[in-house]
Amino acid sequence: MEETYTQWPQVERRSGLDRRAGGCRLLSRYWLAGKRGEPRRKEDREGSYRVDRHHPRVLVPVALILLLSLLDAVLTLHLIGHGAAEINPLLNFFLNRGHLPFLIVKYGLTASAILIVVYNAKVFLFRSRIRTQILLAFFILPFFLVVQWELFLIFF
Repeated sequence: MEETYTQWPQVERRSGLDRRAGGCRLLSRYWLAGKRGEPRRKEDREGSYRVDRHHPRVLVPVALILLLSLLDAVLTLHLIGHGAAEINPLLNFFLNRGHLPFLIVKYGLTASAILIVVYNAKVFLFRSRIRTQILLAFFILPFFLVVQWELFLIFF
């Protein structure tokens, strides 16, 4: 006589923990080669969530912010060489240690902030219906205005 699955004793083997409840970790094995671009279910997409892969459109504001940050640092060093002063106490501390520490810290702070925003891009901002990724657009404007001001100081 052949055994069927209904004759086997029902043993609960699940741990009770939902592996999907925690979202994506910042450092995981899927960080560079993950496949989760968005949740499959519509109701999950309507809430806050994290992804492993971002749309290529995210690269444009990220690259622009990093470029403007680097341009700001170079123009700041040029202005300081011509008598200006760094008013940010943290960056002034590193500037007193040399140009390279200044550049590394300035770029590192910007890149760290962008990494946090991109990691949380699909999370709602301050319990609103606005996603955190909108901050990337708002980061561009201050950098753009600072670079414009520095160019004005250099050429006029």
